[in-house]
Amino acid sequence: MLRPLLAGFGLALLAGAVQAATPAPAPSRYTQDPYPSTYKPLAGGPVLLQHATVLTGTGQRLDNADVLLQGGKVVAVGTALDAPADATRVDATGKWVTPGIIDVHSHLGVYPSPGVGAHSDGNEMTSPVTPNVWAEHSIWPQDPGFEAALAGGITSLQILPGSANLIGGRGVTLKNVPSTTYQGMKFPGAPWGLKMACGENPKRVYGSRNTSPGTRMGNVAGYRAAFIDASEYLRKTTPKPAAPKKARWWQSSTAANGADSEKDTGGKRDLKLDTLAGAIKGDILVHIHCYRADEMTTMLDLAKEFGFKVAAFHHGVEAYKIADRLAAENVCGALWADWWGFKMEAFDGIQENIAIVDRPAKSCAIVHSDSEEGIQRLNQEAAKVIAHARLAGMDIAPERAIRWLTQNPAKALGIGDRTGTLEPGKMGDVVVWNGNPFSVYAKAEQVYIDGARIYDRADPSRQPKSDFMLGQPATRSAPQIGGVR
Repeated sequence: MLRPLLAGFGLALLAGAVQAATPAPAPSRYTQDPYPSTYKPLAGGPVLLQHATVLTGTGQRLDNADVLLQGGKVVAVGTALDAPADATRVDATGKWVTPGIIDVHSHLGVYPSPGVGAHSDGNEMTSPVTPNVWAEHSIWPQDPGFEAALAGGITSLQILPGSANLIGGRGVTLKNVPSTTYQGMKFPGAPWGLKMACGENPKRVYGSRNTSPGTRMGNVAGYRAAFIDASEYLRKTTPKPAAPKKARWWQSSTAANGADSEKDTGGKRDLKLDTLAGAIKGDILVHIHCYRADEMTTMLDLAKEFGFKVAAFHHGVEAYKIADRLAAENVCGALWADWWGFKMEAFDGIQENIAIVDRPAKSCAIVHSDSEEGIQRLNQEAAKVIAHARLAGMDIAPERAIRWLTQNPAKALGIGDRTGTLEPGKMGDVVVWNGNPFSVYAKAEQVYIDGARIYDRADPSRQPKSDFMLGQPATRSAPQIGGVR
């Protein structure tokens, strides 16, 4: 008997039909990609995960439930599912199944391990405004941190430049698979992010050089100057309709007025202004490193002044003070569980921050890492939030908390129509846990990306190793995953 999670998909899904993905919008002149993704999912047969506790990422929990993966997609979620005869059946009794975890803020690959000066490629500290640089051009795919994150259930992640600059450059979203090139990891069709930073970091970096900005007012003046230039660039490079031409005596007025629109190229192409124009148009998503509530509200006002949308504030230790406004303006808070006090702008943090940001209707709370170590246990970072919220009288169920790690970061990255939840038609990005993922004893036992079993804790041949780590004494007993680029 088939009882799928979503009515209306029926038996056709079990035959392999999946919901068509929403086509990506055509790139504007500001977001054409000369370095496109070459990512191709690994081939894998159908997989049926059976008898698990399933957290769908949509706010639902299903007990003794199954998940069917086929053709790289989630085909069905429910109880007593039928599956093709050739499906691999995984007995997940006593285990929990969730969507793959997504880290919205990572520097893996641009600050890789080993942490040496030669690997410091995350901050272009030559100017406070560097939207022309792209984090993807610094990514070292051999960073062993990618494989360590995979063992923690990370299936997708956004790689951002650092926070030394007012505007630090473009970030890129990756699928967490081994690859020789970053293009082989690049999430197909994901929009770029634009990294901005407010507060202490840019004013400290440039103020120490006796240049601007040296103060918070200098920070805001710098953002405004950059977006004024971008607005003018956008005006000059936007095609304009031709003015009506006066018809000659031998022409009809229709023919005269039907001339092609005039195009003003605006002169030389500018890589800095391409990125900022793309942000104003909404084709590039704006992610802002910002701690204090007052500065976050200033950045929201800046966004209104120049017509761009803030996708998420990152770190935001005072986000709890403006939780209602964030929800009302559909802005995500990508936050730590309990980092605070390490500098003045991080002084007023509380351990209930994420729980409070998560309370309003239409809220979007996210647990992020900003750490090559923390990314390996984001589920436990979320568990800290649950524990501290409970002490404050707020009970948060696992089916709600999992959204901080899956659905909400997918939304902030502009990929929520393709991943982040276990719904028919979504990518088969799935984690099988040995128990409740919000337990200190939780471990990711299997990780599937696009329906392929990329990681298996019980199978050394399914434990990828970076090229850099091959031959290292600690890894000689574990062979590299077969068939992965």
